[in-house]
Amino acid sequence: MKNKERDCHLFSFHEAQSDNSDKQNSQHQPTAYYSPMTRRKVLKQALHYNPFKKKVRSKMSNSPSSFADSVKKLLTDALNKNQYLRRLELQQVKDMVECMYERTYQQGEYVVTQGEAGNHLFVLAEGKLDVFQHNKLLTSITVWTTFGELAILYNCTRTASVRAVNKVRTWALDREVFQNVMRRTAETRHEQYRNFLRRSAPRYAPATYYDKGDFVIREGEEGSTFYILAQGKVTRPFSNVTLRGSQSTVDDISYVTFALKVIKKKHVVDNRQEEHIHSERKILAEARSPFVVKLYRTFRDDKYVYMLLEACLGGEIWSLLRDRGSFDDATARFCVGCVTEAFDYLHRKGVLYRDLKPENLMLDTEGYIKLVDFGFAKKIRCGQKTWTFCGTPEYVAPEIILNKGHNFSVDFWSLGILVFELLTGSPPFSGSDQMMTYTFILKGIEKMDFPKKITKRPEDLIRKLCRRNPSERLGNLKNGITDIKKHRWFNGFNWEGLKARTLVSPLKRNVTGPTDHGYFDSYPPDEDNPPDELSGWDMDF
Repeated sequence: MKNKERDCHLFSFHEAQSDNSDKQNSQHQPTAYYSPMTRRKVLKQALHYNPFKKKVRSKMSNSPSSFADSVKKLLTDALNKNQYLRRLELQQVKDMVECMYERTYQQGEYVVTQGEAGNHLFVLAEGKLDVFQHNKLLTSITVWTTFGELAILYNCTRTASVRAVNKVRTWALDREVFQNVMRRTAETRHEQYRNFLRRSAPRYAPATYYDKGDFVIREGEEGSTFYILAQGKVTRPFSNVTLRGSQSTVDDISYVTFALKVIKKKHVVDNRQEEHIHSERKILAEARSPFVVKLYRTFRDDKYVYMLLEACLGGEIWSLLRDRGSFDDATARFCVGCVTEAFDYLHRKGVLYRDLKPENLMLDTEGYIKLVDFGFAKKIRCGQKTWTFCGTPEYVAPEIILNKGHNFSVDFWSLGILVFELLTGSPPFSGSDQMMTYTFILKGIEKMDFPKKITKRPEDLIRKLCRRNPSERLGNLKNGITDIKKHRWFNGFNWEGLKARTLVSPLKRNVTGPTDHGYFDSYPPDEDNPPDELSGWDMDF
């Protein structure tokens, strides 16, 4: 398997093992979101962008008060007409307009150049602009029209060039302003909710007293009460399951295959990914789940960092789905069951995954699925939100696109997308370019016509997982992930057998031995020899 998102390589080797081992054209409007003819034949690419952490600037180089209210209204109307931006709140649009500033261009000058990094959204106020892609004229832009909106989401390269036909005047919005306005709005609302709860608690939360040794909450009981600890101290003892899980043996085997993930240090530094590599290492090192790939240890040298991982010799779900076209209900249900158990474990540990897709699902020899590639995973506290724009375009949730801040609910959104793709061979939201894909996602799945091969029960599950409002998503309600396990699509499914690995997988693989790599595609070797990177960010590896 080749991880193209972070310029990494994954390959296998075997060694002797003892028995004591330390084990894009957005102008066109398609008539439907989904078409079976668009089934993916290529790996989907993940995106990542860290938000700005500076406070939003109230004034740019030109003072916001220096342009008339009539211009502000025209800018507001232009933003609200944009298919993506019209879903923003009125106050958010108003704050952004206040921070826009003028830019003028002469005839023949390029406002946007294809292939270059973009950092601004523009509104054309005067003149005419032509749009070119690979030197071919695509369309023209008229006054009070927005363009370049993808650049305010993350630091992407421009997909087309925009050239002035005559002298033009534009208004520009910086990505930094957009990101900070969105973040400030969400944080302000979150603080308002917290203050409301603080004021309401004395009225609606009567005091309850417990003696030393009393149980406040018992494992296995239905939870219907939210507690605020006002005085004293509570502890959470280990359950019997946890204690039993710590006592294990290692089989006496002669050979074992590992997977070695090789990451170019220079690439990590150039893309400011140091924190994410450290996070991936820490999360995988602490993970103890049969549905999450094992990390044995890490290494480093002057050019690379290495992660020695469990080898999943059954191959990739993506390759299998590509070859079969789609999965039947039973196979898809087993796959989703494995992912649900992985999410159940990770979320209990406070880990947000954020990059679910068939490309990141591997099969072991028994046909059980394991989550791999934790480069976007992050530990967050209960009630906390994070703001990084990351994930694969077809799988990102609306709140990530709108930069509203996100939490564990984005994993449930992506689970719904996965169910759809496993049953059809293609994700439900796919456009001619990323912006079109995001526009489809923001329109929502509620009114989408599903293909006939998705029956009523999985359709109902998908729609409930992919609610636009995160607080309404299945898995993010009061019963948590239990609601997913009890959905009608899983009627009769043996969850206990799945967790105990006694349930026979419909994807059980015929692997002849630890050196059998027959379920993997062949990739050409990477001939690039990266320069040394000696900054020391990887000292812990």
